[in-house]
Amino acid sequence: MADVTIFHNPACSKSRGALAILEENGVEATVVRYLDAPPDRATLERILDAIGGDPAALVRTGDARFAEAGYAKADTATREGVLAILLAEPRLMERPVVLVGDRGVIGRPPEKVHDLLG
Repeated sequence: MADVTIFHNPACSKSRGALAILEENGVEATVVRYLDAPPDRATLERILDAIGGDPAALVRTGDARFAEAGYAKADTATREGVLAILLAEPRLMERPVVLVGDRGVIGRPPEKVHDLLG
């Protein structure tokens, strides 16, 4: 299997669940605790490319910190807007994100990780 990376927050039950699925399937993943080592622009761009779809999906717009930081959903309307938010506020990145090679999913629910393993 290609290199597997999980952007993980151990305080998040969904993130713990996705990591457990990887472990149960014997997948050795690189675990990136993104709150301790926030992703840079190139990494965020790689994540957005891998997950595809609407870039806004990578931002936790329902998190209280989103509004507290002065953001509105309109700020996530573009890829550049999403990148700016996540570079300034890494805590707002949706988690977990699992990458397998050039493919990726946001593991909400954690079972979405199976899409990458099959």
